[in-house]
Amino acid sequence: MSFNIPNSLTWARIALIPIFVGIFYLPDSWFPVAEKNLFATVIFIIAAITDWFDGYLARALSQTSAFGAFLDPVADKLMVAAALILLVQLARVDAIIAVVIIGREITISALREWMARVGESASVAVAYIGKLKTAAQMTAIPLLLYNAPLLAIDLRFVGSVLIYVAAALTLWSMGYYLHKAMPRLARHKE
Repeated sequence: MSFNIPNSLTWARIALIPIFVGIFYLPDSWFPVAEKNLFATVIFIIAAITDWFDGYLARALSQTSAFGAFLDPVADKLMVAAALILLVQLARVDAIIAVVIIGREITISALREWMARVGESASVAVAYIGKLKTAAQMTAIPLLLYNAPLLAIDLRFVGSVLIYVAAALTLWSMGYYLHKAMPRLARHKE
């Protein structure tokens, strides 16, 4: 396990998760709901920025590692899952949306792991549809966390629309990856 700047940023992202979740358990008299929403939004955005930044630094500093390649997507999925579960608890996202998005992440992660074991990981590399899904999801979640109008824009409505778009893209991308993997899966049946 290598400790370098990119991996340290990934670990920091994971360390933010209990703080991100915990603020919603503080009494409203200590931390009013609007401040909880703002703080959670800022933490989520920081996590999203460090996700981009740690990948950039790993490549720029030639500090890529197998451990970093493993840990980075785990950190992303943990943060997104925590955010979606909170949003369900706060009645800002339907549970079915969270199940679809989290279920897809588990399914595709397992598929990628299995494909890597049989030497076929290139067939399930990140595709454009997966990037679109991530963009919609990573835009929707902070809007739903913030949960207040901004400059006369109803961010909750925009976030709600985007999270449904993200769920649709989630299903589409899962179908795409499964379709791409199907010939390899058929060849490697055990």
